[in-house]
Amino acid sequence: MPPSLVQTFRGFAYNNAWANHRLLTACAALSQAEFAAARTGFFPSLQATLNHIYVIDLFYIDALEGGWLGPRAWADEVPYPSLAELKPAQRAMDQRLIEICDALTPERLETIVKINRDTSVQTERRDRLLMHLFQHQIHHRGQAHAMLSETSVKPPQLDEFFAAGEAPLRAQEFTELGWTEGTVWGG
Repeated sequence: MPPSLVQTFRGFAYNNAWANHRLLTACAALSQAEFAAARTGFFPSLQATLNHIYVIDLFYIDALEGGWLGPRAWADEVPYPSLAELKPAQRAMDQRLIEICDALTPERLETIVKINRDTSVQTERRDRLLMHLFQHQIHHRGQAHAMLSETSVKPPQLDEFFAAGEAPLRAQEFTELGWTEGTVWGG
């Protein structure tokens, strides 16, 4: 694996955390009732969709760290009913994923991760598991983004890592997250 692929996964981890930060910050403008309100989507609300992202992150990130949590990760499908609880929990989960990706090497990308499925053990290459996890997050964030568009809150831009014309907003968000562009890209 080329070393540039390691940087790509690092970029995905930071982008993921930034997108979650933007989406959850936008959702913070909703009342609790609006956050939990029934909406059209694979999961029936913003609350359920965003908690699903969290619990699946917990499942896979635990496995990437060598843990054995397995399906207990989703024993409670909505572990954080309020956004005030969910946002810091998701931020901590995103930081764990960043740390995993910061520790990657080309050789480590090809190592096998064991995933506890209760009745079996799934084995997957680390790079493939990371690709799956990022795709899962993007997929469900898109659903939450669409649900948010049904409210009075404007959905945030999520599909450009360094969107032209958003430098002041990016700088503010990076400050909130404790990052600089150097943190993300090195140097």
